[in-house]
Amino acid sequence: MNQSNDNHMYLEGLDYRSGKLVHIGIRDGKIAEVIQLPEGKGKHPFIAPGLVDLQVNGYGGVDFNTAPLLASDVYRAVQLLAEQGVTTFFPTLITNTPEAISEALKVIISACHAYPEVNDAIGGIHLEGPFLSKEEGARGAHDPELVRKPDWDLFLRWQEAAEGRIKIITLSPEWEGSEEFITRCSESGVVVSVGHTAATPEQIAGAVAAGARLSTHLGNAAHLMLPRHPNYIWEQLAQDTLWTTVIGDGFHLPESFLKVVFKVKPENSILISDCTHFAGLPPGNYHSHIGGDVILSPEGRLCMADQPKLLAGSAQSLLWCVNQMAGKGLLSPEAAWNKASLKPMELLNGEPQIPFRKGLPANLVLFEQTEKGIEIVQTIRAGKVVFNQTKNEKDED
Repeated sequence: MNQSNDNHMYLEGLDYRSGKLVHIGIRDGKIAEVIQLPEGKGKHPFIAPGLVDLQVNGYGGVDFNTAPLLASDVYRAVQLLAEQGVTTFFPTLITNTPEAISEALKVIISACHAYPEVNDAIGGIHLEGPFLSKEEGARGAHDPELVRKPDWDLFLRWQEAAEGRIKIITLSPEWEGSEEFITRCSESGVVVSVGHTAATPEQIAGAVAAGARLSTHLGNAAHLMLPRHPNYIWEQLAQDTLWTTVIGDGFHLPESFLKVVFKVKPENSILISDCTHFAGLPPGNYHSHIGGDVILSPEGRLCMADQPKLLAGSAQSLLWCVNQMAGKGLLSPEAAWNKASLKPMELLNGEPQIPFRKGLPANLVLFEQTEKGIEIVQTIRAGKVVFNQTKNEKDED
């Protein structure tokens, strides 16, 4: 499957797009050569770009939004996400006090300095709040006492704490002064995403004109009842230049809505997990600092213990989302994988991404197609094997 020697690595597997056998040479953490091979004997795994999750609140019991957060916690989450094929992700900090956000940012950055694996895995930080709507429903689970209007000086203090690594900010453009704030963020290289919003059509159009490029988990964090039209979901779908992320866990959105999103925005829609720290944990009863007592069902659904019809967040990985979309026939396996790997990087880099291109960081995944869906065999980040199914199974034995 692969061989390594010092800073060199060689992979052989099936291109996830064509199914043809390819040889990929890796040198100094980057892709050095790609050669198509004649059909070989034996079974080969598929090779694909690593998964990129733009919204991760936590994983495997590690919560990026609960103090005390340690650098070692961040490292642990990175290792666990690698088992799910995630080579790049964006730790997501939600609405909190200015001091708590600053402290969490500093811990994440300290983890980047302490662990090269963390530095390689974190593509940036996603700040989801506190500049959101105060309205019930649109606000979601964010603390109404801590939601506030956009504050550029405060954002600069957070960006300083993050050493410039805040790359995405979710906000609602319904606040006075939002357009100026959006322009400043955009000019500084930060992707501005519309989310947790009760904005009018005019405010959404103004946000896009000011530089907003994305919608955060469209269809969620919304009022239970909306006008037929206009409403902020239709308005965001109708903005041609606005990308959108959707939570594809099979619980947050009905299939009909996902079909519409993928048809309206076939080239600029992205799968995210928006996973909480309950993701990766076994089914059972848990307590959340946000929603109180919650239940994680054997089917993977996280709900409020006293109101089972209400979700308490996402408890599944991005790989789960890919398998959901492909398994239900909402997307082809290739398209589902691309929306969770190439498309996020296209949004961030501003240009289409070509898999296995020479010079790219060697962030790759080897996987097998089984009856249960895609199963990760090996994860390679920056040219280093960070998860190996066979090795991990031996370690467990």
